[in-house]
Amino acid sequence: MATPRIVLFGATGFTGRLTAEALVARGARPLLAGRDEARLTALAESLGGDLPVAVADVGRPESVRRIARRGDVLISTVGPFVRWGEAAVAAATEAGAVYFDTTGEPTFVKRIFQRYGPAAAARGAALVTAFGYDYVPGNLAATMALGKAGPGAARVDVGYFVDGAGVGHASAGTRASALGMLLEPMYGFRDGRIAPEHGRTRKFVVDGRARHGLSIGASEHFTLPPAHAGLREVNVYLGWLGGLTRVAGVLARATPVIAAVPGVRRATEALADRVLRTGVGGGPAGPGMTTHVVAEAYDAEGRRLAAVHVAGGDPYEFTARVLAWAADTALAEGVHGTGALGPVDAFGLDALTRGCAEAGMTVRE
Repeated sequence: MATPRIVLFGATGFTGRLTAEALVARGARPLLAGRDEARLTALAESLGGDLPVAVADVGRPESVRRIARRGDVLISTVGPFVRWGEAAVAAATEAGAVYFDTTGEPTFVKRIFQRYGPAAAARGAALVTAFGYDYVPGNLAATMALGKAGPGAARVDVGYFVDGAGVGHASAGTRASALGMLLEPMYGFRDGRIAPEHGRTRKFVVDGRARHGLSIGASEHFTLPPAHAGLREVNVYLGWLGGLTRVAGVLARATPVIAAVPGVRRATEALADRVLRTGVGGGPAGPGMTTHVVAEAYDAEGRRLAAVHVAGGDPYEFTARVLAWAADTALAEGVHGTGALGPVDAFGLDALTRGCAEAGMTVRE
């Protein structure tokens, strides 16, 4: 049988290139895959010149299937994932591979757990979606907070926040994914089930400063309840919008009406395509950027039982490094289970804590 490999699909994109660099820095030799052979070869040469490359395009799903084999670790950074992510998931599932992606798109996360997870389990594949700044640190912090809170925990709230000059410097891929998310329905976990969410906001206190967040669908809604029997409510909030959070909440409540207007979805997709073609977006902000993720566990009466705060730097750098750690670990040791898995499910809390620390995200009690 062929030796299992790390396959990086979307290697020449912004996040893909960072991930390729992080993998090589760990001593890995990933297969670099994408649709442009010349760019792949140039990337391979810039990383040492001896990395294998393969042409694969989501427009030709069979080309993506050809790059995935049983035992491989397939990383996909090809977004927006709702539009272009399915080819890699299907390839990994069919091959019985371990799959990671960098999506932050709620609809795609939900699709992985509800649609693709059972098929992956049946074929011995493991799908670990949203494995980056979205939503690894929240899973880590929430699991720790729930562990500290004990069996009385009935609710957990997670907030994601970014500080520094680079907040407005999201990459073109991130901006395109965000545009794709605008008209998608959000969800939360209420009364023990996944339920629609419509623009809820709340305030956190982070390092003594009030921070507002807007509710968003995330992997925590699917990963945390099975591991904590008494958990009845999971909320995840995005705090990147600062003072505009409440306005965004009002707009989010109007999303079902806006999405029903003829032509709006097509126009949004066209704008996302333009963002990708023109490369709008400044990329990472460097050392001036900091990230904070807070998880708070509550009992059924709303009393806060425990809180955990994790902090780091540039979210793109964290995503690349934690992906490289995960792929390296999965190739050497495998992951814990099959089907759709959360980060803690896949590696265990202790190992994930070490992996996040290696990638620059540490726990602050």
